[in-house]
Amino acid sequence: MVKRVVSRDAVMALDEFGKIRAAKRKEIVALKRHRRVEVGPVATCYFESYETMWWQIHEMLFIEKGGDEQIEDELAAYNPLIPKGKELVCTVMFEINDEVRRRTFLARLGGVEETLFMRIGDMEVRGVPEVDLDRTTEDGKASSVQFVHFPFTDAQIGAFRKPGTQVIFGFEHAAYGHMAVLSEDTRLSLAKDFAD
Repeated sequence: MVKRVVSRDAVMALDEFGKIRAAKRKEIVALKRHRRVEVGPVATCYFESYETMWWQIHEMLFIEKGGDEQIEDELAAYNPLIPKGKELVCTVMFEINDEVRRRTFLARLGGVEETLFMRIGDMEVRGVPEVDLDRTTEDGKASSVQFVHFPFTDAQIGAFRKPGTQVIFGFEHAAYGHMAVLSEDTRLSLAKDFAD
């Protein structure tokens, strides 16, 4: 059974996590290999799971060392990004090293979080931005990090799970109209996020 929430009981003591951190990092890197999709020249999309969010929570606690008070904040921040059985969830990062170029690019990208889609055959799943906060400012500047949910119907899940199904993933934004085809390994990995 796929886990949907990192509980307080699932959070390890930092000294115990420290002992397994290096081995766990290798495991997470291997898992993420088929959950990462590059779309266009500067967008990288990471599809989240229980495992990736468990790791992120522990990394934040390990690095920031905020103690018990930090745990609830991290659980509240990252649990919503774990797929709940009929959805996929991704973190989108616009990665531009040059600060001036990045600022100029993001200034034209307002509302990009509303334009993500997945096409499975003749079906389309529209992305829904995470509601934690507005990721486009009033003057139209987008955040370089976006969190987007893709709610699926049963028919869309069935189509997504079929071996060899072509899934197109992309943006329909005037300043960033790019698409990518999910590899079969990625499709297989993401199909595990759906409830049986």
